Amino acid sequence: MMQRMPQHQAKRLAAAAAVELLPEQGVIGLGSGATADLFIEALAELVRAGRRFVGVPTSEASRRKATACGIELLSDDGPWIVDVCVDGADEVSPALDLIKGGGGCHTREKIVNNAAALNIIVAEESKLVQRLGERWAVPVEIVPFGYRATLRLLERWGQARMRMRDGAHWLTDSGNLICDVRVEPIADPAGLDRELVSLPGVVETGLFCGRADVVVVGSHETVRHLRRK
Repeated sequence: MMQRMPQHQAKRLAAAAAVELLPEQGVIGLGSGATADLFIEALAELVRAGRRFVGVPTSEASRRKATACGIELLSDDGPWIVDVCVDGADEVSPALDLIKGGGGCHTREKIVNNAAALNIIVAEESKLVQRLGERWAVPVEIVPFGYRATLRLLERWGQARMRMRDGAHWLTDSGNLICDVRVEPIADPAGLDRELVSLPGVVETGLFCGRADVVVVGSHETVRHLRRK
């Protein structure tokens, strides 16, 4: 519990700092995960205070969270003009490249990220690494058909394991599977992303390269802003 409390405080500080970067009103991409949930709660406070925000959720979980908090949501169909997307990350490199997908939402997150004029990542200090892949495997969303063949292709890059939950394959909100590929620390994340996405059966990877404009990093006491050069 003593370890979790500082981490929770760091996440809350980062989420609150992200709120301060929002426009007066607009369409907000709502990320997924624990830190994104805290941002959604903070955004809901602004809505209750009279600010005009509508959201585009990146997962069914963030949809439920936003609905429970009273935030109006746009249709899943798109297209949207998203003013700001606020999301979390599992790893952040010095170049502000990311590994995402610990929650299995990275394909939808990448779609909303691409639609946003500004992408803000909220993260705690422990998410910062020198190279992506130091701690996290790369999540890869794959279609169920022929998944063992796709798995074999992914094994060229490292140990590839299907993600499981409650004894069954983890299913994404789109009904696909997730394979976590354990690679060496990545020298060229964008190149690896292109290689993996080109494989038959691969829907999307959790590598987000050149997609973060600002990373709000929280510790248990302070917040700092990292901006993409």
